[in-house]
Amino acid sequence: MPDIEIRGLTKTFGAVHAVEDLSFTAPAGQVTGFLGPNGAGKTTTLRVLLGLERATAGQALIGGAAYRELPHPRRTVGAVLEAAGVHPGRRGRAHLELLAHAAGLPSRRVDEVLAAVRLDGEAAGRRAGGYSLGMLQRLAVAGALLGDPQVFVLDEPTNGLDPVGVRWLRDLLRELAGQGRTVLVSSHLLAEVAQYADRAVVIAGGRLRYEGPVDGLTADGGTLEDAFLTLVGHTGEVAR
Repeated sequence: MPDIEIRGLTKTFGAVHAVEDLSFTAPAGQVTGFLGPNGAGKTTTLRVLLGLERATAGQALIGGAAYRELPHPRRTVGAVLEAAGVHPGRRGRAHLELLAHAAGLPSRRVDEVLAAVRLDGEAAGRRAGGYSLGMLQRLAVAGALLGDPQVFVLDEPTNGLDPVGVRWLRDLLRELAGQGRTVLVSSHLLAEVAQYADRAVVIAGGRLRYEGPVDGLTADGGTLEDAFLTLVGHTGEVAR
């Protein structure tokens, strides 16, 4: 299974350095939590990784290749960047059928992923404009699952999910990693991610603050919250 590698990544928007000389690895067979406060550069990093933005410097690679170089990207990478990326007048099933057709995927996958995210039955025939935010999030996850990919990239995937949905997503991510797949999950909720992630990558101000096992954050006996706040407020050397 392919790893995700971020190598010396820098992305600027005019005078703003959204990401600066960032390097880390998300290995196969593990869930990597990509953590930092709002505005830390997490979404920008993921957008570069998925070919939606061009890096100013450095590389963002999936199995050693840039996203645009992948021969079958939807069969390699499943991504959730925003749950609202569906026309409100389109029915859930129809949305997934369009995605499957565009990617050359068999139509049977639509029913399979709808069942996997628990949007089968009546919910699949409803228009997306009538979905709750949690249902939209499930639909986005279904789209990521369509190609049965080896790599999953998710940005704040628990947004809008109720406690049952959060538990379901947590179990799904652990299952995917247990199958040897690469899972990278961006969030600003350290305590939530710590319940299912193996590794943590913490950034602040576009720079790396920590990379390593989740339990390494509390190796000094402090709490996760204290460790996170110390890291994101830290301006010295990177913690590893």
